[in-house]
Amino acid sequence: MREPKRASEAETVTAAERALARGDWQGAVTAFRAAIEDRPSPEAYEGLGMACWWLDDADGAIHARERAFRSYRTAGDQLGAARAAVALAWDSVTFGGRAAVAHGWLERARRLLESHPLAAEHGWLAVREAEVALRVDGDPPSARERASRAAAIGRELGREDLEVVARGLDGLAQVMAGDVQAGLRTLDEAVAGATGGDIDDLMWMGKVCCFLIRACETVRDYERAAQWCDQVSEFCERWNLAPLFAVCRTHYASVLISRGVWDAAEAELERALNALSDDSRRTAWREGTIRLGELRRRQGRAAEAEALFAQAPEHPQAQIGRAAIALDRGDATTAVETLEALLRKLPASSRLPRVAALELLVRAHAALDNRAAAGRSSTELRTIADAAGTTALQAAAQAADGVVAAMDDEAAACRLIEQAVDAFSEVSPYEAAQARLELAGALDACGHADRARAEAQAARSILQDLGVRASSRGHGSQLSPRELEVLRLVAAGLANREIAERLVLSEHTLHRHVANILNKLG
Repeated sequence: MREPKRASEAETVTAAERALARGDWQGAVTAFRAAIEDRPSPEAYEGLGMACWWLDDADGAIHARERAFRSYRTAGDQLGAARAAVALAWDSVTFGGRAAVAHGWLERARRLLESHPLAAEHGWLAVREAEVALRVDGDPPSARERASRAAAIGRELGREDLEVVARGLDGLAQVMAGDVQAGLRTLDEAVAGATGGDIDDLMWMGKVCCFLIRACETVRDYERAAQWCDQVSEFCERWNLAPLFAVCRTHYASVLISRGVWDAAEAELERALNALSDDSRRTAWREGTIRLGELRRRQGRAAEAEALFAQAPEHPQAQIGRAAIALDRGDATTAVETLEALLRKLPASSRLPRVAALELLVRAHAALDNRAAAGRSSTELRTIADAAGTTALQAAAQAADGVVAAMDDEAAACRLIEQAVDAFSEVSPYEAAQARLELAGALDACGHADRARAEAQAARSILQDLGVRASSRGHGSQLSPRELEVLRLVAAGLANREIAERLVLSEHTLHRHVANILNKLG
């Protein structure tokens, strides 16, 4: 009896590549491993690395791509070796954030390609250089330069997929640099192309979509994010792009948190984290965890928030979250130190990522009666918001301007904060409630006690509807020692001016303490 005819190596690799193309990641792993067992080849290792990447198998992906790199080098295939090096560079970012390793692999790819005639690999190297410049180095101008190079190569070679991806990265870099409207238009175009058939590679289809959702989160363009995320969700689920969509889900969850749709936000974060393996090393896992921490902070669950932030202590959003908790507890000095250290690491050219830290820094400096420093932070925030033009950022700038104005002109502060309340009410109920509490303090300082009480009550009602814990509504902590001192003197019947003189405080600082007390005690 004759043995069944055995599939050739080429047939086995082709079958594995077909499984990869249709999103059958486990089937692709099985087929590529069978091909490697029969006869190891760089193509099989390269394909295995991609399939492992989709399954969130960091060790498997990196090991396979390292073998692919060595095999291509041994075969004298510079293009193949460069592709593997570029993939390893991004793995170094994705699985653990190893910036130095990423730069090393990119440099290796450059050397392999420098004497080779122009090929698509030159363009994909430029794409990854742009991503690293944006994600790791925080350098939007460098990212734009490399994205432009990639797009030019795509046009010259007639590679629409390369050009669309490069356009998407260029749009994201524009947004991060502060040219928001132009960047979002570019991203809209890129995502339309990605989902409309200009890109065959499933990974790059999904990543272009995630570029847009990330940009919307950054500039707080909630309406645009909602419109695109429905389409991205359907697309990623249809093609089983779970690990990649986990990234999009974390960004979109932030949008939902800001819009006050907290149950949906928590569900998105749970789905994102569940899509990854229990021991995932993806940066998406850390980002999802941090966003869950921010949700817990807003809910008044400060201890849970701190535990979540502690799982990624160096992440900028975790540092901002810890600073917010410190400020809520009356420790403005720690908040200022944390935020200023973070801003020193964020280049001035990377404007949008600085916004959240600047918002909080204005409040922290004001709590320390440092008007000059609060004014500088508010001015920078205003400049970014004016360039961005989105309602949420304009509201943030108005609120910050109001906090600064309250240090010497409570009437002007009331006008500015009222504008912020109106704007926030359109986009973010939680931020609107916080602005109402600021307004209550300013109104109280102006002698409008009835209006102050009404604003405080409106804020408490919003926070209650959101599900903020009543025992820690708004700020998530008990009264600080200084707030207890203020409360005792208020209860004794002293006027604000008398309390400020007795405690050696400015009247502005006293008004902030009173507003915090009203907030915390409901």
